[in-house]
Amino acid sequence: MEIRTELIRQLCAIPATSGDEGPMRDFILDYVKNNAASWKVQPVVHSGEGFQDCVALAFGKPRTAVFAHIDSIGFTVKYKNELVRIGGPVSTPGIELLGADSKGEVRGTLVANKNGTLHLNSNRMADPGTRLCFASDFREKRNSIQSAYLDNRLGVYVALELASTLENGLICFSCWEEHGGGTVGFLADFMTKKYQVYQALISDITWVTEGVKAGKGAAISLRDSGIPRKAFVDRILGIVQKSNISYQVEVEGAGGSDGTELQKSPFPIDWCFIGAPEKNVHSPNEEVHKSDIQSMLALYRLLMDTL
Repeated sequence: MEIRTELIRQLCAIPATSGDEGPMRDFILDYVKNNAASWKVQPVVHSGEGFQDCVALAFGKPRTAVFAHIDSIGFTVKYKNELVRIGGPVSTPGIELLGADSKGEVRGTLVANKNGTLHLNSNRMADPGTRLCFASDFREKRNSIQSAYLDNRLGVYVALELASTLENGLICFSCWEEHGGGTVGFLADFMTKKYQVYQALISDITWVTEGVKAGKGAAISLRDSGIPRKAFVDRILGIVQKSNISYQVEVEGAGGSDGTELQKSPFPIDWCFIGAPEKNVHSPNEEVHKSDIQSMLALYRLLMDTL
């Protein structure tokens, strides 16, 4: 299964911090418009009024939804170039940041002060409220891909690749995951009431840990800070175990995703997080093994056909 690294490169270069996902929304809508004619099934596209910056694609008669968040971590400029974190970005001094304000491009490096505050070292003051992202530096290696924002541009990539062959299913591109998961509630309401869908897979990126290794397959999470229903996870494992797709199981006590927000919703939705593991989490140097991306996409294609 060939990985389309150019598409991943494009996704990673789009600035879309939590609360400012419009550029990613527009890319997805343009991508669907330009590519859907060649897909197996033409989706119904839900966006615009009532969806904020979210997009939902409905294929055939959906039984299962895929959630992929389109926002990223970053920083907000406060006053006099002081920075406030968006989500949990690595804040190593010297990291290059960029954005735009009323005067044009904003570019500089991150400074960590002894009192714990963060500042932007730049040739001018940025407007308060300016959003800043890690500068894009996409690197393709023989066995891996390295870039800022593989979390969760790879989740979006898998969802877009899945769309080309999906016959029945719902793909929900959500917002604010890195800073609170704010759109999952109304997407849960939408999927249950509009399509009567009550199960979901979370297309997101997890961490390389002592129990989850790079190059050993995507991780099927048995739990993190949220605990999915065992019957649903067991059903997924039963399907996957009959395949030849490499995978790992993950058990953690912290961390969360759109799945955690689904669990907090008032709707009886089963969910399971399935994602490739990465090194250098929430940094400009996130790294994911190519075979784990292939495993992740293969798992989604299998499960969306079977569940």
